Amino acid sequence: MEKGYYSHETAVIDEGCKIGKDTKIWHFSHIMANCVLGEKCNIGQNVVISPEVVLGKNVKVQNNVSIYTGVTCDDDVFLGPSMVFTNVINPRSAINRKNEYAKTHVGIGASIGANATIICGHDIGKFAFIGAGAVVTKNVPPYSLWVGNPAKQMGWISEYGHRLVFDKNGIGICSESKEKYQLTNGVVNKI
Repeated sequence: MEKGYYSHETAVIDEGCKIGKDTKIWHFSHIMANCVLGEKCNIGQNVVISPEVVLGKNVKVQNNVSIYTGVTCDDDVFLGPSMVFTNVINPRSAINRKNEYAKTHVGIGASIGANATIICGHDIGKFAFIGAGAVVTKNVPPYSLWVGNPAKQMGWISEYGHRLVFDKNGIGICSESKEKYQLTNGVVNKI
């Protein structure tokens, strides 16, 4: 690990990438030109990270994930097995739409489940949780829980990863960590 990070001998890392200390890149993954991967990321096998993608620190990317140009992820994001981001709303093989790439941002601590699809141009809020197989077609608020196709909000979730239930005053307490949250006008904040 003399480079400061580990990459399996079958991984391909293109020119211009910045890869943080203690990051691991596993079998058959391709990190394309000018990507930025933060410290302590784990990139599973058979992952494709397209040019100019930015991942924060401690991002966990499971096997067979596709992260396309236009995606940025903050620190501590979890991307489940075989989930995918898109970057063009109306792709056609015969039409080059690279100038139409839409951006998607994933907030700190968010988790996206296995086989989920995130349609481009929609942001995932901090600590949000996207269930396995969900198809996200709109912006996802912080601390929200989304499932289904198309994905719909099913509740709220704590930073610790447990469902939140709010009382009549809009106060929710995580059963495991005892963290407190306030729900006001459809917006959750940790207190």
